[in-house]
Amino acid sequence: MEQYFIIDFDSTFTQVEALDELARISLKNRPDREDIYKQIEDLTNASMEGKLSFTESLERRVKLLNANRDHLKQLISHLKKKVSTSFSRNTIFFKNHQDEVLIVSGGFKEFITPVVTEYHIKKENIYANTFEFDEEGNIIGYDRENPLSQEGGKVKLLKELQLPGDIYGIGDGYSDFQLKESGMIKKFFAFTENIERKSVAEKADHITPSFDEFLYLNKLPRAISYPKNRIKCLVVGNVDEDALDQLKKEGYNMRHRESVEEKYLEEAGVMFCDEDNQPSAEQVQNAGRLKVIGVFGKCNRKLADAAVENGIIIFDDPKHNPHSNDFLPKRVMAFMNEGKTHTSCNFPDLQPPRVNNAHRLIHIHKNVPGILAKINDVFARHNINIVGEFLVTNPQIGYVITDVNTGYDTEVLNELKAIEHTIKFRLLY
Repeated sequence: MEQYFIIDFDSTFTQVEALDELARISLKNRPDREDIYKQIEDLTNASMEGKLSFTESLERRVKLLNANRDHLKQLISHLKKKVSTSFSRNTIFFKNHQDEVLIVSGGFKEFITPVVTEYHIKKENIYANTFEFDEEGNIIGYDRENPLSQEGGKVKLLKELQLPGDIYGIGDGYSDFQLKESGMIKKFFAFTENIERKSVAEKADHITPSFDEFLYLNKLPRAISYPKNRIKCLVVGNVDEDALDQLKKEGYNMRHRESVEEKYLEEAGVMFCDEDNQPSAEQVQNAGRLKVIGVFGKCNRKLADAAVENGIIIFDDPKHNPHSNDFLPKRVMAFMNEGKTHTSCNFPDLQPPRVNNAHRLIHIHKNVPGILAKINDVFARHNINIVGEFLVTNPQIGYVITDVNTGYDTEVLNELKAIEHTIKFRLLY
């Protein structure tokens, strides 16, 4: 059966509400601009939360804009930099599902089309409003015949399209939920990466904090194997909030504790701590999900040795570098996203290049002879082509990254995990 994916634009495909951003561009020289910005934002939120009809909200916002074609050009450049993080990293999904992905928005084609077509989305699959201009290029209104300019417009549009098969809706607003309420779509996913509207989220089939989560739930191809919002990041002790902003933007599930508590450590995939609140060697032995620790200070040697024996990499900052708030999170993310171990205090050094159109597998094992041959034997028996392979060792462990062509049976993963002397194995992307 065919599947279709109806995706909203404002605060979903992009991090922002485009009309709000257009107002900030077109009204920047007005002395009363802050008052007008506030009016437009209030009208946007009232509509998105179902407190005001979309038609009335749109009409009042467009009147307040005082915008022209030059302002739209500036807006487009701005929006291209504001594509939601989880959408921008999943370009491969849009490339492979060009016929099934539809952008359906109460926004305007004039700024939506230049942004989304860069992600392989077809122009004919973009449904949105259109502005009306005067001879000098000023926005004077919009096409009122377009169903998307009217209350319940998305429902009206889908009734006209009569798409065969299962339809899934992804969005942040009340107009997106209306598709589910009307029975036009199979499931509605409330997208909360940029904003969570409780009145919408509580009615959704699923709350999806990222596009990765949507793809994961629906078993669709994605840039990362496991959504970041499902990975708990434990923060212990005195760690500057600025250092954690990057991980919050990545979507990690953040938890803060004053000291190391074993029940939280056992659930964590990532950990940050200060020098005085490092876990003990015994504690990391029971942290089966933990992959990486960032220590703001010098790592305890016993911890480093125990961690490496359990396949846990540690990045530390023994010199208390003033730039560590930026440095350590970047190193942790480089490991989580690409498998890079550079500057680790307990793993051998490896900085593999990213290989496109491939799966990356990480195998950590005791440093004994013959493991690489066993890994490659698994691939050979399953006729899997290796497009890149990297092995580094230290006295304790071997660390192998293998990039393989897409398309293999999950039994391959089970066999790799079962190789004798394996410490940890994971599919990175």
